[in-house]
Amino acid sequence: MDQFTHTNGRLHCEQVPLDALAGEVGTPAYVYSATTMRDHATRLKEAFAGLDPLVCYAVKANSNLAVLELLAKAGCGFDIVSGGELARVLLAGADPASVVFSGVGKSEAEMKAAMEVGVLMFNVESEEELDVLGAVATFLGEKPGVAIRVNPDVDPKTHRYITTGKKENKFGVDLDRGEALARRALAHDHLTLRGIQCHIGSQITDVAPYAEAVARTRDLALRLKADAPHLEYLNMGGGYGIFYKDEKAPAFSDYAEAIRPVVADCGLKLVMEPGRIIVGNAGVMLTRVVFNKTSGAKKFVIVDAGMNDLLRPSLYEGYHRMWPVVGEPPPPLGEEGDHDPVDVVGPVCESGDFLAQNRPLPTMVRGDLLAVMSVGAYTAVMGSNYNDRPRPPEVLVDGDRYAVVREREKHADILGNERPDAPYRAIGEATEGDAS
Repeated sequence: MDQFTHTNGRLHCEQVPLDALAGEVGTPAYVYSATTMRDHATRLKEAFAGLDPLVCYAVKANSNLAVLELLAKAGCGFDIVSGGELARVLLAGADPASVVFSGVGKSEAEMKAAMEVGVLMFNVESEEELDVLGAVATFLGEKPGVAIRVNPDVDPKTHRYITTGKKENKFGVDLDRGEALARRALAHDHLTLRGIQCHIGSQITDVAPYAEAVARTRDLALRLKADAPHLEYLNMGGGYGIFYKDEKAPAFSDYAEAIRPVVADCGLKLVMEPGRIIVGNAGVMLTRVVFNKTSGAKKFVIVDAGMNDLLRPSLYEGYHRMWPVVGEPPPPLGEEGDHDPVDVVGPVCESGDFLAQNRPLPTMVRGDLLAVMSVGAYTAVMGSNYNDRPRPPEVLVDGDRYAVVREREKHADILGNERPDAPYRAIGEATEGDAS
């Protein structure tokens, strides 16, 4: 349940009218509901009550520092995939002992930084990664926790770009290789096998693949347990689906009911890495109509937000509900209404720059405000400066008050690291100001 309601002809985020907010912070802008995020984190834990899971929020979904701080205070750990995300969660007050480091391409520098602060464990995805991790640990005299990420070859039936649990995906290793890799970790003097992990994809709206994947992962963990005294975690990953258009997104309790029989009494602590399900429906993007245009039978509504602000429609064929902030209420969830269809497009110089195609919407005029829903995840974090467009601000609403938790970029911010007058030099030639 989110906190966006249409009251007296105006869309509100909690108690804040979004037309008034847009008047103060400008457009485009991302707006998040703090209450929704807290509620989702709490209800997820409550659904799995009795299993006492470690909930490690997937930072890649939305990495704003204010969001991370809010979720840390709500009792979440964190799932990170880079050294930059490690720095963010530490700045947000995370306990390193509740941080899991995922990702297929960790650098030695990232491994070192994570070991030095004492993250809970590394999700290891290949033989070479295990070798390098062991070498870094040996050099530092550390003995970090390791979880082997296995690929259980389960089809989650999601978009081909966000499935991760099939043999042809780049993530993890198959179950047989996973067992061999785990035994290599057990034999290493500077690695501690602490868990087995799987993650089969993103935006999954069927609980059955989860139960199957977790069961296969559990069986491997239990086979290893007799030889692995420190193996205590079974990590089921994340990827729980949310409602965008007409998906029948399961309730938190549906996931829990499917997983509980698989992991109950297995002697392993459950870890999960949710992202989208906590923050996805907690955000909207506000954008204003710049122009209307007709070309043949096609009608375009041109707005001030583009694919650099919301990439999912172009990249994933993603659907986002949208509706004018002021005026008639939107149709019920899953319905589009009976208005004439339009393409909602942005100002970016690309034919792929669209937010919606053939979408029935009320007639809008220049200056009207449009709300694009379900942008709390994989939106701001995937933004860019393409066409030299400054990134929008991020706004966090809590009750009847709001805070701008990331300021709107200025052109000076975009240009700040460019050096058109930088001197040329030969390879190996030091210049003034070099760290060396």
